This record gives sequence, structure tokens and C-alpha cells, in this order.
Amino acid sequence: MNRKEILDHLNEIIDTYCEGCFLKSALRKEYSKTYAQSFCIHQCTVGKKIQEYGKMLNKN
Repeated sequence: MNRKEILDHLNEIIDTYCEGCFLKSALRKEYSKTYAQSFCIHQCTVGKKIQEYGKMLNKN
């Protein structure tokens, strides 16, 4: 994959799953913004997929 394709996939994933995520908004209200971000990065399967694409971008 080239850089543009990777960025397109990332945008599609974020638009589909992350925008308006109920879990993220609930965690932000109950705990904090940083807690919700930490959850997304370390525990959410979508966050892990985004990390994989990020690693691909670093290689290019």
C-alpha cells in the first residue's frame, strides 16, 4: 500500500467507527478525556487497527 491508500483507510475507519462512538463519549463523561483516549489506544480493537496502519506509515 502507498501512503495515500493507508491514509484513506485510516480516514474510513475513523469516520465509520470512531466518530460518534458511544463508548468513548460515555468514558469521557464518567471518567475523563485522557481515560477515554487511553482506552481507545490500548484496549479498543479499532484503536489497535489504527496503530497497525500508523506503523505502516512509519515504514514508508
